[in-house]
Amino acid sequence: MIRLNLSPEQIVGRMRLEGTEVMSHETIYRWIWKDKAAGGGLWFYLRGARKQRRKRYGRYDSRGRLAGKKMIGSRPASVETRKRIGHWEIDTVHGKSTACVLTVVERRTGLVRLGALRRATKELTTRRTLSLLGKEAHRVRTITADNGCEFHDYEKIEAGLKIDFYFATPHHAWERGSNENTNGLVRQYLPKGTDLAGLTQPQCNRLAEILNNRPRKRLGYRTPNEVYYSRPVVALQS
Repeated sequence: MIRLNLSPEQIVGRMRLEGTEVMSHETIYRWIWKDKAAGGGLWFYLRGARKQRRKRYGRYDSRGRLAGKKMIGSRPASVETRKRIGHWEIDTVHGKSTACVLTVVERRTGLVRLGALRRATKELTTRRTLSLLGKEAHRVRTITADNGCEFHDYEKIEAGLKIDFYFATPHHAWERGSNENTNGLVRQYLPKGTDLAGLTQPQCNRLAEILNNRPRKRLGYRTPNEVYYSRPVVALQS
């Protein structure tokens, strides 16, 4: 389960949900660090193993200037409660080339859809968004994005999906917390600096399924697929 990129806390929570006795997540961490000291590589599967942090300072943001767009302050307060399936957040994850990955995550369940983009243009982004969300099992109700120019055709997305499209406050990443967390999960498989030019849509679909079958603490260690599709809990397969 560690090699499936599950954290020790996720492993313990999931195994207990499945009715299996298991040691504490602290014990698993100690075991991983002991394995690392002996030259083992289990630590490499932890989410933060290769993560590099750098300070970000406030700066003027000239992106996303678009008249008439709806800001998050006008979004219905009920969206914040995460009680209803159908409210999504959207973003792009970039590599070292112009190619990138569109990430769309459902707020209630954490279910993610990933789309391959040759370039982050508004035309390609709109087309991929409509193809990803056009046949969802649940009605798509709202989408919230950052202020990137790739979302400037949002009115076509609104018309195509019959939804309301909102924009977060610039530099307020916490307003799209689901998306920020999901992007971090995606980076486990597509680290910064990766050339995404050769990434195909089938590969994006497979990666999305890996993430959608990953137990989440806030879901009681059920997976996004289990909650979104109301599936019964089954033992995870390695």
